[in-house]
Amino acid sequence: MSKRAAGKRRAAPLQPLALSVRRAVRTGWLPRPAQLHAWVSAALGRAAAGRELSVLLAGRARSRALNARYRGLDHATNVLSFPAGAHLGERGPVLGELVICPAVLRAEARKQSKSARAHFAHLIVHGALHLIGYDHERPAAAQRMERREIRTLRRLGFANPYRASARARSAP
Repeated sequence: MSKRAAGKRRAAPLQPLALSVRRAVRTGWLPRPAQLHAWVSAALGRAAAGRELSVLLAGRARSRALNARYRGLDHATNVLSFPAGAHLGERGPVLGELVICPAVLRAEARKQSKSARAHFAHLIVHGALHLIGYDHERPAAAQRMERREIRTLRRLGFANPYRASARARSAP
């Protein structure tokens, strides 16, 4: 094979993200697994290739129990991120798990005058970014994370979730 032909070889296609969705709630609107997959994949980009992610859609009691156990906060929360292997600095095929509480999410969306769909997309993107090392513990890190969230959500057709005027608009 000539050097020219060798240089034109294409890299093997990236394996898609494997997403598992478990519903532990039965009421209210929830996005379809394909929609969750699209939002997570957009957030993670190439970091999603060949990885596995689990999403648990949990009720308030489960969210509260997990938040109390892992964060020391005794209330239900919108999203929790559990990176796999984070304590060992590993990077295996399992990326981690997101726990979303749709009841908290819907209440927040109403309070912020956002559509449930827009807020769901934002929290999925936000949680997924935590799984690849983004955080908002320091101002510079928070700004970096917010910029990535805004850019990702814009590509998905959603308004900036941090702008008050964007909260009133619904996404497609």
